[in-house]
Amino acid sequence: MPSSRKTRSKKDAAAATVMPPDMQYARQTDFAGDGWRVFKIMAEFVNGFEKMSDTGPAVSVFGSTRVGPGQAEYLLAEKMGGMLARKGFSVITGGGPGVMEAANKGAQQAGGISIGFNIELPLQQQPNSFIDRERLLTFQYFFVRKVMFLKYSQAFIVLPGGFGTMDEFFEAATLIQTQKSGRFPIILMGRGYWEGYCRWMREMMFKEKRYIAKKDLDFIFLEDDPENVVGIIEGFYPEGYKLNF
Repeated sequence: MPSSRKTRSKKDAAAATVMPPDMQYARQTDFAGDGWRVFKIMAEFVNGFEKMSDTGPAVSVFGSTRVGPGQAEYLLAEKMGGMLARKGFSVITGGGPGVMEAANKGAQQAGGISIGFNIELPLQQQPNSFIDRERLLTFQYFFVRKVMFLKYSQAFIVLPGGFGTMDEFFEAATLIQTQKSGRFPIILMGRGYWEGYCRWMREMMFKEKRYIAKKDLDFIFLEDDPENVVGIIEGFYPEGYKLNF
């Protein structure tokens, strides 16, 4: 009997050594139970609220992690970040590489406030080097991170990207449509990427199927000129900026 237990123990140890990274991550972040997990979630909210309480008007910039310096999307995000900073907006990104890095870089080099909401992932995302040291927040939970984007942004600027970018876009659109959030502009930059999709929403979702109302599109803009983007944001708030919820 003891030898059998020893054999099982060796098998368990061997299994642990070949455990996939995502399973190892799950084990490392496991809590004593779901009740205790609530305190971790609360701590992320409290930390985020405290760090963001004095931010002032801010704009979140989203887009692909898979673009680098010199590419069109990177250069556009960098220019947009700089212009937002010069107009008095803090710039918020997801804290990673690509479009996020470019927007943070533009904001920081223009002397503005550069904020990063980094996320812990099984394949760790490293925060980019253009986030103000005291303005870097790291989250374990995507939903907590989304609340921070939505609560503290006066606008979303969405450059070309993949599933994560689409997720942020539709999260905001859904909450605005259902009046769970205040209305704010969502501005799609990169006409060649977004134009067909915007046409599909207008023609299929609205005109053909009537799955959405006309007002569900009047806060979504397609614009590539950074100066015009700032004008859209400023014109959306004739009575002054406010938090979304």
